[in-house]
Amino acid sequence: MSTTDLAEKPTKTRGVWESLSWSLRYGAVASGCVLLIAAVLYLVIRLAVLVAPLTLAIIVALLLAALLDPVAAAVRRLHVPDSVAALAAIGVLLAVVVVPTALLWQVTAEQASDLPQQLAQGWDRTREWVIGAGMSEEQLQSVSDRIGERARSAGGSVASAAMGVAEALGAALLALVLLFFLLKDGRRMAGWATTRLPERSRDRARQAGHAGWTALARYAQGTLAVAAIDAVGIGIGLVLIGVPLALPLALLTFIAAFVPVIGATVAGAVAVLVALAANGPVDALLVLIVVVAVQQIEGNLLQPLIMGRALKLHPAVVLIAVTAGGLTAGVAGAVVAVPITAVAYRVWRSWSASGP
Repeated sequence: MSTTDLAEKPTKTRGVWESLSWSLRYGAVASGCVLLIAAVLYLVIRLAVLVAPLTLAIIVALLLAALLDPVAAAVRRLHVPDSVAALAAIGVLLAVVVVPTALLWQVTAEQASDLPQQLAQGWDRTREWVIGAGMSEEQLQSVSDRIGERARSAGGSVASAAMGVAEALGAALLALVLLFFLLKDGRRMAGWATTRLPERSRDRARQAGHAGWTALARYAQGTLAVAAIDAVGIGIGLVLIGVPLALPLALLTFIAAFVPVIGATVAGAVAVLVALAANGPVDALLVLIVVVAVQQIEGNLLQPLIMGRALKLHPAVVLIAVTAGGLTAGVAGAVVAVPITAVAYRVWRSWSASGP
């Protein structure tokens, strides 16, 4: 190829590019940027999934730090070292978690002795009701066998279960250590990260970081309030109906409420199944009514009032985020999808509003 041909090639390429309309050129550049961003996000998500325990520990530590930062700040006003303030905040967290867990364990142990007899009686009543509704004894036994087989197959091996428990305990310990350092040195970490940026971008970065941190704190506080109200409402209903293990089921409702949309449904289904097995179909129907009523109050009143103003995310965005997180990383992904989306949205809004 001659030198003349090489010189003419850029000219021809530039001529083809300039011959395209403005909309096509804009679309090509925009599509290239979108594909590049999508590729980077895909790699980041894949890396986060590969180190899932570490990712979950970091996110849990950030959520707890956003929730406990006011406690640490209040203790810090007493002119104590930052490490003491961080330890005090973690002590409050452990007290809130350990004391109710110990009480629930005692209540569960007291009810456990009567539970097998209640379950047997409830199963007999349920079986009589199902047979009376038109199902034969053989069909009912076949359904029970299939459910048992699926439960056993879903349970997995003992080794995998033990490995999962070990990973969960390791992630919890790591999250606790990270929480201490975030409460102790979080502000200095943020200041150091800001100084790594060009000077013209530091103010925008500080504002965007503050907006993201505020969104994370509001999400943690709002989710905690909604989860507590759900647990109290359903727990009172279970106690009044006489369902065994009402307090542990209320605790399960509280924990499941941290998974938006999906968690409340799963916890309600577990409560209905326990009521069906222990007390029969009538009490199960009453529990279902209580669960649906509480969830309707949460979805139509509590979420808009408590979470809507804090995050300003449309329910469709929340549902898409939860679904995408669940498909990507299971239950853990569904838990962290909404706070990540909320923080990213707030950071982007703040950064865009700060200037060009």
